[in-house]
Amino acid sequence: MEERSNVGEYTPSYRLTVSGVDVYYEYYENQSSSEAETIILIHGFLSSTLSFRKLIPLLTKEYHVIALDLPGFGRSEKSRTFVYKLCNYGKLVIDFMNKLNIRQAVLIGHSMGGQVSLHAAKLAPDRVKKLVLLGCCGYVKRASRSVIYCSYIPFFSWGMRTWVMRKNVKDNLLAVLHDSKLVTKELIDGYSKPLTEAGFFHSLIRLLRHREGDLERADLQNIHTPVLMIWGREDKVMPVKTGYRLKHDLPDAKLIIYDNCGHLIMEEKPEDIISEVTKFLHEPEKAAVQPLPS
Repeated sequence: MEERSNVGEYTPSYRLTVSGVDVYYEYYENQSSSEAETIILIHGFLSSTLSFRKLIPLLTKEYHVIALDLPGFGRSEKSRTFVYKLCNYGKLVIDFMNKLNIRQAVLIGHSMGGQVSLHAAKLAPDRVKKLVLLGCCGYVKRASRSVIYCSYIPFFSWGMRTWVMRKNVKDNLLAVLHDSKLVTKELIDGYSKPLTEAGFFHSLIRLLRHREGDLERADLQNIHTPVLMIWGREDKVMPVKTGYRLKHDLPDAKLIIYDNCGHLIMEEKPEDIISEVTKFLHEPEKAAVQPLPS
């Protein structure tokens, strides 16, 4: 059952049960055309719909835009039954589209959200028209068995909280932004809020236990969805060499790199991103290769 939520005066926010989990999302309908394409925004680790705050007003000029909080993050349920695998997140995105009767969408994923987007395209290639990956997570291995075993020790959640909070939110934002002037009180408060929820750290522990490694080369080579990757050259979280490697392994990918830009690229280069995304989405789709007659 879909339910309207009064989260903000100008925020069209909703809740929807998907795959047995309560999911928070924001739906910005394009007022010019009901036939506009739909873009779904998928955030990264330790983030939420907040990370797309600068892209949304620009994207809604031409597209229907949906931003969702993945289970365990933001305002979505901190479920203790959901299996926090990337493949399950990818399936949840497709199930979410089914619930809203969205036949096909463009997915824009940041960091871990990029891997989730790739999983959705792998699972249902006919449902994902194009992919835009921003500082995409790639080639990260699964946590070691010893770390997973340790996660069952009492008080591990305290250790997880200490690990996340070893730097304050301001320092964490300074680490993902090249331009320190962008670290405002508004941004600090927005990223601080989820950390106050006790259930949040239990979700992180489940993610640590369940998260499989990122898609490997063989899987990436079978994803033929057109991909635009945008990277910050000063990205310290996911170095630009990951972008070059993904470009090599994905059959139909292009890579754009911005100088003087870190991991939270949407805060630093929103207009540039929208310009490239718009050009990419306006490019005609390549005709399918037809087999030669026998």
